[in-house]
Amino acid sequence: MTFDDVYRVVKLIPKGMVMSYGGVARQCGSPRSARYVGFALHDLPTGSKVPWWRVINSLGRISNQYSPLEQRERLEAEGVVVSKDLRVDMKLFDGEEIVYQKLQRSRR
Repeated sequence: MTFDDVYRVVKLIPKGMVMSYGGVARQCGSPRSARYVGFALHDLPTGSKVPWWRVINSLGRISNQYSPLEQRERLEAEGVVVSKDLRVDMKLFDGEEIVYQKLQRSRR
């Protein structure tokens, strides 16, 4: 898995949906590499079009220590409901299945 693999998968997360770091890693083919996904997103160049704010931790919580309020604002602007303690209901907003389907179609 490369940083470009991570960016390709994150770009597939639909607006108004989220995925966990582990979910992104799974869809990249490296299910035990959630931390690597975090490194890749942290390394994004300024002005990148990769929607990094759509990736949260496996508990459904914003865990971005650098800009949690910006991430919250971006998610809410897309219609994602974020609680006061920075949690997202993964049952409602998890986009991993949609990303999986998009990847399956692109491999055909």
